[in-house]
Amino acid sequence: MSTFKRLLGFLAPHRAGVWWSLVLAIAAMLMTVAIPFLVGKGIDAVDEGRRDDLLLVGALIAGAGVARLVLTFARRMIAGKVSLGVEFDLRERMYGHLLAQELAFFDRQQTGQLMSRATVDLQAVRFFLGYGLVFIVQSALTLVLAGVAMVVVDPGLAALSLLPVPFVIAIATRYGKRSRPAIQEVQQRLAELTADVEESIGGVRVIKAFAAEGRQNRRIRTSTERLFTQAMVSTRLQAFYNPFIGFLPQLGLAAILFFGGRRVIDGSLTIGDFAAFYTYLLILLAPMRTLGVMLGMAQRATASGARIFQILDREPAITAAPGATPLPDGNGRVELRGVGLHYEGAPQPALDGVDLDVAAGTTVALVGATGSGKTTLVQLLPRLYDVTAGAVLVDGADVRTLDPDALRHAIAVVTDDPFLFSATIAENIAYGRPGASREEIEQAAERAQAAGFVARLPDGYETRVGERGLTLSGGQRQRIAIARAFLADPRILVLDDATSSVDATTEGAIKDALREVMRGRTTFVIAHRLSTIALADEIVVLEQGRVAAHGTHEELLEQNALYREIVEKGLPDSVFLTRKPREPETAGL
Repeated sequence: MSTFKRLLGFLAPHRAGVWWSLVLAIAAMLMTVAIPFLVGKGIDAVDEGRRDDLLLVGALIAGAGVARLVLTFARRMIAGKVSLGVEFDLRERMYGHLLAQELAFFDRQQTGQLMSRATVDLQAVRFFLGYGLVFIVQSALTLVLAGVAMVVVDPGLAALSLLPVPFVIAIATRYGKRSRPAIQEVQQRLAELTADVEESIGGVRVIKAFAAEGRQNRRIRTSTERLFTQAMVSTRLQAFYNPFIGFLPQLGLAAILFFGGRRVIDGSLTIGDFAAFYTYLLILLAPMRTLGVMLGMAQRATASGARIFQILDREPAITAAPGATPLPDGNGRVELRGVGLHYEGAPQPALDGVDLDVAAGTTVALVGATGSGKTTLVQLLPRLYDVTAGAVLVDGADVRTLDPDALRHAIAVVTDDPFLFSATIAENIAYGRPGASREEIEQAAERAQAAGFVARLPDGYETRVGERGLTLSGGQRQRIAIARAFLADPRILVLDDATSSVDATTEGAIKDALREVMRGRTTFVIAHRLSTIALADEIVVLEQGRVAAHGTHEELLEQNALYREIVEKGLPDSVFLTRKPREPETAGL
């Protein structure tokens, strides 16, 4: 019930529409109840030969029918607006809350599970709040109004015909209790299937590369079978209870035909009243039959609501602290004081006791074996993760005391696998500065050595890239991402193996541009090529989450065995640090 009450809270902004829907539903039901009464009067007029009354009765029936038509149309329009409004609010709140979660939350979640909650579960809640709830209220009104009318016509027959109603309510309640866990399990199985399908589509290149279509299809089939098996549990409950709920009112109908028919024959009940009574009973059949369906819809919405509230009730772990301040003036000095970070569920810390002081405008290269903590360290700067020990300071301010938006606007990150949105080239470059002019966008692309290939695209900067930018090569995506960082004009620049997907010629050109953009700007470079590390003023060697050594290339070669091993085994292009690049040939020019 607590989940159901919380779901009703989403109707609060639309209470006017809800009340109008109920008022119009009541008015439409009054017209519905009036029609059998008028039909009964018309039949009595025919039976008694009162011709003059037929025209009046017919006009009243037609008027009631037209009124019901108009009222029902207006109610459905208003209810539809309420339904779509609830959906809009839910989607906005759900999406906003998801984006507010810290990065660690998404590390532990399947994308398909989140998508299922934001689509399938949300749709179930929206449909119930917008339509199902009104149908339940309308069915209840029909039962009450038709029941009152039946009592007015004949209390004895009314009691007899309404006798099955308590049994219908009891069985429907029993159905609701049994169906709720079954439906909730169906929703979970559907979310698992959605997650598997999303993963298969996202990894289709790997699947095809390893000819694993059959194996992946069997995996999807297993998930589908689990969904089918659980859905059959819910279907069996529905198949038993719904027909049974529809059967009970038929007993009242049989009783009315038998006892009411005998009273008409005896002359104690007019044929018109009998026809009206019979019509009222027929009107009651529909809401009683749909009661089970509506309760099933309510249970599905409650189960979906519980899954949605699992997300909405989770408070983000990284938020702006009370009284958070803007980033202070400065040029990007970075300090790490005894920094430690332990990922949830990890056997050992990713960073442990890291101390680092990077002067403003300095370029620092981070080197180390895979898993040594390089990427983790730079992710602490924009506060994508919070330290579990120590503190990270930018221009003298602890990042936990700063406004996260202001902090992240001052830091640009280019990763080895850059993400592009399904938008135009220009929109992707300007993602960090949506108001940038076309001239600024093109200048950033030029500096990132992207202008050449962009000019060859069908629509130039207006060319739309595919999902995740997969219509572009890896090198092209990296150059767009570098242009995006250039245009953002950050105080601190992070290059996480940002030239790994470009050829040597393009890399050399990009490095020339990087030297320009890094001038006077604090830069962290994570690289596996010494040609990239050569851009750094200082090199920091990380080992198992700790700073093993730091200094210049020459100092580390002399003093640190780990760095010498990295140079000898892991960075084959060390020649770039020992001799200048050969001047281009000019013969024949």
